[in-house]
Amino acid sequence: MNKAELVSAIAKRADVPASTVDSVLAGLQDELVDAITRGEKVAVSGLLTVERTQRSARTGRNPQTGESIDIPAANTVKVTAGSNLKKAASSVPV
Repeated sequence: MNKAELVSAIAKRADVPASTVDSVLAGLQDELVDAITRGEKVAVSGLLTVERTQRSARTGRNPQTGESIDIPAANTVKVTAGSNLKKAASSVPV
């Protein structure tokens, strides 16, 4: 599902205009980016948690040449599924 499909599905389910849903999603995106920039954790109960984490510097290998390369430390984003998403995933047969 891409963003346009998500906007349409939410608009239909919530019975609101698609432009309103698009504005809300844009606001959510902006707020998530700002919160991560500030180092804050964002938790939407039952749905997901988004937080900034740090990855340590490490040594890697170039798969083509086998040469060692230094990979610098970096900040990354960690997204953790909430209980509702976990239940939905586990209810689908494998």
